[in-house]
Amino acid sequence: MIREEKEGREDLEEREKRQKKKMKNPGDRRKRSRRRKRRRNPQVILVLVIVLLILAVGGGLVGKLLYDKYSPSKELADTKEYFHLENDQEIAVLVNDVMLEDKGRLIDGRVYLNVETVYQYLNARFYWDAAENAYLYALPTELVSAQVGSSDYTVSKAKQSEDYVILRADGDDAFVALDFVSKYTNFTYEYWEDPNHVHIVDVFGERDVVTAQKNAQVRYQAGIKSPILTTVEKSNTMYVLEEEEEIGEWTKVLTKDGYIGYVRNKQISAVSQEMLNEPEFSEPVYTNIVKDYTINLSWHQVTNKDANENIYRVLANTKGLTTVSPTWFFLSDNDGNIESLASQDYVNYCHQNNVEVWGLVEDITYKDSILDYEIFSKTTSRQRLVNNLIAQAIQYGLDGLNLDMEFINEDSARGYVEFIRELSIMCRLNGIVLSVDNYVPAAYNKFYNRAEQGVFADYVIIMGYDETPRNSDTAGSVASLGYVESGIQNTLEEVPKEKVINAVPFYTRFWRTDENGEVTSEALGMDNADQKAANNSVEPVWDETTSQYYIELEYEGSIYQMWMEEERSIEEKLKLIKQYDLAGVASWRLGYERAGIWDIILRYVN
Repeated sequence: MIREEKEGREDLEEREKRQKKKMKNPGDRRKRSRRRKRRRNPQVILVLVIVLLILAVGGGLVGKLLYDKYSPSKELADTKEYFHLENDQEIAVLVNDVMLEDKGRLIDGRVYLNVETVYQYLNARFYWDAAENAYLYALPTELVSAQVGSSDYTVSKAKQSEDYVILRADGDDAFVALDFVSKYTNFTYEYWEDPNHVHIVDVFGERDVVTAQKNAQVRYQAGIKSPILTTVEKSNTMYVLEEEEEIGEWTKVLTKDGYIGYVRNKQISAVSQEMLNEPEFSEPVYTNIVKDYTINLSWHQVTNKDANENIYRVLANTKGLTTVSPTWFFLSDNDGNIESLASQDYVNYCHQNNVEVWGLVEDITYKDSILDYEIFSKTTSRQRLVNNLIAQAIQYGLDGLNLDMEFINEDSARGYVEFIRELSIMCRLNGIVLSVDNYVPAAYNKFYNRAEQGVFADYVIIMGYDETPRNSDTAGSVASLGYVESGIQNTLEEVPKEKVINAVPFYTRFWRTDENGEVTSEALGMDNADQKAANNSVEPVWDETTSQYYIELEYEGSIYQMWMEEERSIEEKLKLIKQYDLAGVASWRLGYERAGIWDIILRYVN
C-alpha cells in the first residue's frame, strides 16, 4: 500500500515536471508542428524556389539594363567615316578649329590642297589660271609662277626648283603642295595617316586648354553612348572650342591629333591657357609711293588726240591742282592690247606747271566689243596689258596710272585684282603711282576687294557720286552728304586713310518725270545748272537732308527736279575729307566747275 502510494507520488511528480517543461517552451510544440507540415507540403518549397529563381533572373536583367543605360559605351567610331574619306588618297583638312568639307590629296607622303581651298582659307593672294594651268603669287617686286606637273617654278623669270611636283591637275581641279604654299604663307601644319587628315593653324597666341586628369575618351557627340573618336592620355592637353550649356557635364575640344569632339568634364581639369607660338616667317612688305602733300586731282575727259590741246585752257582755269588724269588708255580687245591718246606736249606742259599726270585706263569706250573676264582671267593677256601700259608710262614720262574699270563683275573680279597686283610690281619698279577708282562700297560691288587694292595700290579713289544714276527710274541726288560720308566710312574699314581719296562731282542731273512716270535726265555743269534754274524762274532752296540746293517745277504735266552741286554743297563734302583725314580729293570732271570752286577746295586741301 505504501509502495503504491509512493509510486503514485512519483508518477505525479513526473507529470508535474513534464507540465513545467511544456510551460517553459510553449512554442516548441508549434515549431515541431510546422516542421511536420512543411514536410508534408513539398509543393510550397517548389513554388518558393521558382519565385526565388524568377527574382534572381529579373534582378539580373534589371541590373544589366541599368548598366547598359548608365555605363559609358566602349564603341570606337569609324574614323574614316568621321572624316568623310572615300579613298586612301583623300585627306581631311582642318584649318584652326574647323573641319572643312574640302578634301586634299596625300600623294607620296606629301599633302596637297585644292587651289580653291588655299584661296578661301589660307592665302587669297595665290592666283590660279585655269585656262593656262599657271599658279601665280605676286611679291612686292617679283611674280612667282608655277606650272602643272613640274617641280620647277620661276621668280621674276629666274628658274628655281623643289624636290616635289608643285602643282597637280585632276580634270577641272588643281592641287598645290602645301609645302609650296607655306613658302609664302604664315602657318604651321601636321598630318597623320590612317586615317589621312591634316591640321593647319594660322591663328596664334594664347589658347584655352584643358588637361586630361586620366585617360580621357573624346566622343563624337556629347553623350556617354556616343562612339569614341580618340583617347587622350593623362596629362595631355586639348584645345577648348566651346562649352555645351545644355549638357553641362561636357566640353567641346580639339585634340592635338586633330579630332573635334566632346570630353566629359570629370575627366579634365579646369580651363587654363597655353601659348601657341607663331613660326618664324617674314611677311613681304609691299611698299607704296606716298605724296608728302594732300592730293588735289581732277579728271580731264579726252576723246581724241586733238582734245589734248585743251590742257592749256583747262589748267589756266584751275588753282592748286596737283594732279590731272586724262582719259588716255582704252582696252581695245580681249588680248590685252590698248588704244592710246597720250601726248608728250600735254605731259611736258603739265610738268612745267608742277602738275603730275596720271594717265587713266578705262574699259568703257569699247565695252560692247571686249570682255573683262577674257582679258583679266588669262595670264598672257593680263601680262600684255601690263607691259603695254608700263611702256606708255615710260615713253611719255607719266607720273602715274589711274585704273577706272567700271564693268568688272563677280566672274572677272579675281582676275582684275590679280591684274592690279601684277601692274603694281612694274609700277613699283619704275616709280609710277598706281591709283584705282572704285564705286561707293555696296553689297553688289564687294568683289572689287578694296582691302587687297589697299595693299598693292598707292591710292584708292572713291567715286563719291552717281548715287542716283542716269538710268534710274526715280529722280534723286547725284551725291547727297549722307551717301558720301557712308562711302568714306565703309572704305576706311578696308583701306588706310592715308591711301583714300574721295572724288566729288562737278556736275548735277536735271530730272524730268513725265505724267506717265517715265524718268529721263541730263548732266549739267555748275553754270548750266544755275542757268536752268534761272531760265525757269525757280529759286533754289537749301535741303538740309542732302546738303544741296534743290529746285522743283511743273511744266506741261511733267515734274522737273534738280539737286545742285555748287560751292556750298562741295564745301560740305570737303569738310568730310578733312574730318576723316583723307589723302585728298578728286573731281569729275574738268570743265564742269566754276572758277570759284578752286578757292573752296584750297581751304581744305593744301
